[in-house]
Amino acid sequence: MDDSFTSSSSSSHVKRLINFNHYKSPSKTIYSDRFIPSRSGSNFSLFDVSSPSDDTPGGSTYNNLIKTALFGPTVPVTPDKTSPNIFRYKTETRPSMHSLSLTPFPFHDDDVLHGNPSAPNPSPPKRRKVPPSPIKVLDAPALQDDFYLNLVDWSSNNVLAVALGNCVYLWNACSSKVTKLCELGVDDCVCSVGWAQRGTYLAVGSNSGKVQIWDASQCKTIRTMEGHRLRVGALAWSSSLLSSGGRDKSIYQRDIRVQEDFVSKLSGHKSEVCGLKWSYDNRELASGGNDNRLLVWNQHSTQPILKYCEHTAAVKAISWSPHAHGLLASGGGTADRCIRFWNTTTNSQLNCIDTGSQVCNLVWSKNVNELVSTHGYSQNQIIVWRYPTMSKLATLTGHSYRVLYLAISPDGQTIVTGAGDETLRFWNIFPSRKSQNTESEIGASSFGRTTIR
Repeated sequence: MDDSFTSSSSSSHVKRLINFNHYKSPSKTIYSDRFIPSRSGSNFSLFDVSSPSDDTPGGSTYNNLIKTALFGPTVPVTPDKTSPNIFRYKTETRPSMHSLSLTPFPFHDDDVLHGNPSAPNPSPPKRRKVPPSPIKVLDAPALQDDFYLNLVDWSSNNVLAVALGNCVYLWNACSSKVTKLCELGVDDCVCSVGWAQRGTYLAVGSNSGKVQIWDASQCKTIRTMEGHRLRVGALAWSSSLLSSGGRDKSIYQRDIRVQEDFVSKLSGHKSEVCGLKWSYDNRELASGGNDNRLLVWNQHSTQPILKYCEHTAAVKAISWSPHAHGLLASGGGTADRCIRFWNTTTNSQLNCIDTGSQVCNLVWSKNVNELVSTHGYSQNQIIVWRYPTMSKLATLTGHSYRVLYLAISPDGQTIVTGAGDETLRFWNIFPSRKSQNTESEIGASSFGRTTIR
């Protein structure tokens, strides 16, 4: 036998004998046949001290007689007023849960998870419910299944523009009236549409590289501008300035107030430009390309002021936050699948979320600090995110092809999504500015399924 073990056991046994009043067996509960309170630790203020009558057992006269019989007449008799009855036991009242919360010791999440009775039990945050089904479905025959195009946009006047083949159709969200705006030549097709921020002007980018400006209120073309050698898949307005991005890797800045087709040419991408968005203050333009790059330009630059090369696939999905200056979100294609957030003021990346699917579009809510993303390979879903936690509020499904197109209503409550399954689906996903229960203008009166042409 190991001597050290024997010595240690003996020493432990001696310590137990010496300190037997303080030793507690780890495996047994010690029971006693009587209760003897410790006077040194007693808090007499907690005891209910009331004097029984002298005539009853426990009274002062009775107690004095007992003491005299047991100890003789020489034992001093204590007056009744100073003789508390400590044998009447009263338990101390526990502090309330409210008083516990005021102590300087914070509780931890583990206290709640493991059922710590001293930890507050906070009510879970209210989770806003997003309707899982679209409120309206429109058939959109010949809606192209092309990741690099932008064929749907919603105007500030509540009119939806949709490009189908070589035609552009307008759908009035208030009246559900469909109007055919234009038709390009047989050998051409529409690759992008974009409404001016105010008014009724619509820009139309074509496969031939031309950009047309249409007055939708009169259904007539205002002018046709050239410059691009290949198709124009991206358009973005900043007041009277129109930016167009093409397959020829270039971005043209066009001021529709001047006679020239363009006022400047921006060079920086090494492949097709498929995403363009101006910031809400119209000071910065973000562009995404098939070269996996996200570039940021200012109003007067011909070279990018910021370059982000972290994406590993084409960057089409771009959205500026309306709630924070310089906050930009971007999404990558099939080989990337990530949504990244950037602070263009400090030139830093804030966060990166792997969505698991090709990111086709991003739009920030105007009313709350949330955003929506649409996806392609392989889930074809629509996800509503709460920012900055990036927790999922809802995952919506219904499209059978990748969700390539996305636009938001002017009131900020409803989105429309388009896919290669040749349908447009409308979803009420964001609350209104005043009430989360207010329906948008295309709500209950627009249910059903119709054809956009």
